[in-house]
Amino acid sequence: MNKPLLTLALLLLGVFSAQAQNIEFEEYQLDNGLKVLLHQDKSTPIVAVSVMYHVGSKNEKPDRTGFAHFFEHLLFEGSENIGRGEFFGIIENAGGTNNANTTYDRTFYYEVMPSNHLKTGLWLESERMLHARVDDEGIETQRQVVKEERRQRIDNQPYGSVLEESMKRAYSKHPYQYSVIGSMEHLDAAQEADYKQFYADFYRPDNAILSIAGDIDIAETKKMIDMYFGSIPRGKGEIFRPNIVEPALAGEIRDTIYDNVQLPAVVQTYRIPAAGTDDYYAVSMLSTLLSQGESSRMYRALVDEQQKAVFAGNFPLDLEDPGVALVFGIANMGVDAKDLEEAIDAEMKKVQTELISEREFQKLRNQTEADFVTANSSVIGVAESLANYEMYYGDANLINTELERYMKVTREDIQRVAKKYFVPSNRVSLYYLPKPENP
Repeated sequence: MNKPLLTLALLLLGVFSAQAQNIEFEEYQLDNGLKVLLHQDKSTPIVAVSVMYHVGSKNEKPDRTGFAHFFEHLLFEGSENIGRGEFFGIIENAGGTNNANTTYDRTFYYEVMPSNHLKTGLWLESERMLHARVDDEGIETQRQVVKEERRQRIDNQPYGSVLEESMKRAYSKHPYQYSVIGSMEHLDAAQEADYKQFYADFYRPDNAILSIAGDIDIAETKKMIDMYFGSIPRGKGEIFRPNIVEPALAGEIRDTIYDNVQLPAVVQTYRIPAAGTDDYYAVSMLSTLLSQGESSRMYRALVDEQQKAVFAGNFPLDLEDPGVALVFGIANMGVDAKDLEEAIDAEMKKVQTELISEREFQKLRNQTEADFVTANSSVIGVAESLANYEMYYGDANLINTELERYMKVTREDIQRVAKKYFVPSNRVSLYYLPKPENP
């Protein structure tokens, strides 16, 4: 097939895939406040059972950071009815897999299992919600696990502290300034009572969404949900939600981090709008334009053509409150940080001063459509997307309609947000440099 015909075929395929996607689901709420989302997909005999809690690092006390991430680990310790360390074994014996993750805004647990083990997944998650084992033995065990995770992922990982160092400078008031993994000193200082209180405050049905996708019978699943979750009592008191408006940056913040790295890096952290806003969609597409794939602008210019970087990227964080986008480049051998920074700024300047071509814009739309469809191509992807949309926006049906918001973004919108947000006065600029041999 010749190139023009191939391009047309890929375009039509992307449009067809996006328009054809229609994920049907049912939603309802139990008397205790638990929101339920159910999607039936009988194409394979598997089911994803997930619970998303509306608690992340931004809900923590300033002197008790790291609790949300710590609980991601702690709540695999077991429960009143599940022996310590048996959680994983139960899932493995059923032929399933499981995992969890924590962000600034929420914590997400899930199991993917053969569909005849749906009850097992529901039982495990109900035990996690009502009867979790929160005691000194488990707390001490997980303290050591989290400390080791921090050492591996942040302290001893080259460039591992990039997000932590950027966020604590980009925010002065909002709790996004604190690392999701938190402070080890805070976790060490906390007592069993602190952990029990956090569990009571946030791990409650009226702060959670149960999202199930896969080979299920809707009516039977509702009966099981009522059996396992219906009697769990609603939480007591108000759920803490920080209501902090971060002031604008007074100007560019610049700093240098000396790290165990061999090559210099440039990290620019720009403040951007919250996820779901019109401008966020334009910022997200700008990021795709600049850094998705080897044909993206930053990779092509900085890595291939100028050979000033071995890696370059642009990553917006889709946060519930106004967030950030990180522009990141690792210098090639012999290239200093200032030279790389000027090359990065030059690429951003092109987007600000030159409207992208129709051809490049169409490619960008195709990439966006493909990413959207791919994200919902598995049962766990569907379960997580439904929960995210319901939790952040109160509209789970965005799984079917959010793509329309991306498709409304114009070439002019991309240029406009580049000019509005990606300017020196709205950023934190960090140089990551090798530690000197004789400091």
